[in-house]
Amino acid sequence: MSATDPARTLPIRPIDAAAFAPFGTLLETPDVAPRQDRAAFIENGRPDVAVNLALIRSEPWSGPVPVARLERHPHSSQAFLPLAVAAYVVVVAPDRDGRPDEAALRAFRVPGHIGLNYRAGAWHAHMMTLDAPGIFAMLVHEDGSADDCHVVAIAPVALTLDG
Repeated sequence: MSATDPARTLPIRPIDAAAFAPFGTLLETPDVAPRQDRAAFIENGRPDVAVNLALIRSEPWSGPVPVARLERHPHSSQAFLPLAVAAYVVVVAPDRDGRPDEAALRAFRVPGHIGLNYRAGAWHAHMMTLDAPGIFAMLVHEDGSADDCHVVAIAPVALTLDG
């Protein structure tokens, strides 16, 4: 088995709010006009750390490239708002003793009109668009220290489109 030929696969399923709830909140079109206040809980466990609003360019997922690492932001939620994205994939895992629970990995297909807010400490993979590069606005509290983001290697897993 090589890094581009992992032994395990993970189906990409359509996302819904209930399935994503253990990892965060979906940011969907508000039911009430003209706006929805407090659409998600923004966490900042380090009050002296400033918020960072960044623009992220995401490259499209290409089938044979496996997911081999996950990250988490232990002190801050992290929101992604698609600006120019048709669809994207998120890979998440619950925490198990300070590491991702690899047996419980999940992958979701997200339409480009839905954003998301990972809760602080939620294990997730980097952003991957489908079909074409995309642009996201990303919001997270960080100060440039190693405590902003923890990255761990996992056994490589290949993503497969479900249906």
